[in-house]
Amino acid sequence: MACFVWNLKQNAMAITKQYLKSKPVCKVTFIVPAEEAAKVFVVGDFNDWNPKKGTLRKLKNGTFKGTMDLPKETSYQFRYLIDDSYVNETEADSYQWNEYAGTENAVLEL
Repeated sequence: MACFVWNLKQNAMAITKQYLKSKPVCKVTFIVPAEEAAKVFVVGDFNDWNPKKGTLRKLKNGTFKGTMDLPKETSYQFRYLIDDSYVNETEADSYQWNEYAGTENAVLEL
């Protein structure tokens, strides 16, 4: 597991935001380099922390990627679920302590 975490830190995670002019939403793309992983999900306030609603697709290069339309002018706490381990986004807008989980969550500001 330590090697897997090391690989995540060496390869940059990324979030891209595309604000739509026609709707009050932002297209958010989550990118997680996790070649060794079988499954990656993004879970957070925006999908009730439900992995089934945040499945990222594995690309041929081993990167997992997915896009969600999220209401803008909102702040969301989230984390990645990589196989059975929760991981924070390294490029998050900020981090917030979550008393329930006993850890910090990444924060996405739209």
